[in-house]
Amino acid sequence: MIIHLMNKYTKGLRMDPKDRKAAIAAYKDTKTVAGVFVVRCSNGKVWVLESRHIDTHKTGLWFSLRMGSYPDREMQKAWNDNGAESFSFEVLEKLPSDTSPTMMKSELKILARQWRERLS
Repeated sequence: MIIHLMNKYTKGLRMDPKDRKAAIAAYKDTKTVAGVFVVRCSNGKVWVLESRHIDTHKTGLWFSLRMGSYPDREMQKAWNDNGAESFSFEVLEKLPSDTSPTMMKSELKILARQWRERLS
């Protein structure tokens, strides 16, 4: 039944196999950008965070905050009290694209600590 419904709604949306293969290859070749960013609230509070996917992190972060499920309770409370329009997202620093995956986590932690010290 579910498959039948899916076919009903996706009819005409199927991608040519060659185009699909090319789209998958292009997606796999997409380089992710790692770095450190700051979330600022108009009440003066700032949060410095790091991400291995900084280019898409804001979307997930804003979604979690809108749903009320962000793990940082202080940030969630500020969001609930002040609203989305009081928040901003700013990339502070990106890691070089040639940073090895094994070093990325430690490099991000170091950068985030340095930025926390600068902004506090």
